[in-house]
Amino acid sequence: MADHNELGKEAENLAAEYLLKNEYKILVRNFRFKKNEVDIIAEKDNLIVVVEVKARSTDFFILPQEAVTKGKIKSIVLAANHFMEEFNKNQEVRFDIISVLPNQKGNLEIEHIPDAFQAFDAN
Repeated sequence: MADHNELGKEAENLAAEYLLKNEYKILVRNFRFKKNEVDIIAEKDNLIVVVEVKARSTDFFILPQEAVTKGKIKSIVLAANHFMEEFNKNQEVRFDIISVLPNQKGNLEIEHIPDAFQAFDAN
């Protein structure tokens, strides 16, 4: 497996641990709808939280959260809408980003960005 795939998987695991420690209930990981995927869908305080996890080995060129493009947002929203319909959820949805970067000592650090973007008409 490529190093970036390993970093991505480790970042998703750290993000899930972080959410659990902060009293989120993980509903599903890597939810897929057609070619669209959501990394983590969680619930807290009767709110559905759709989480995109972005990891980079360095922030030299771009911060991880800056890599969430309009196209990626559209993909996340489509998958989230399908999740809500498939599981008959009727709750407010929030879209978060969890950014993962190594610090100066090489340890991975998490930055949680609640309400990172708003859903828009994905059609």
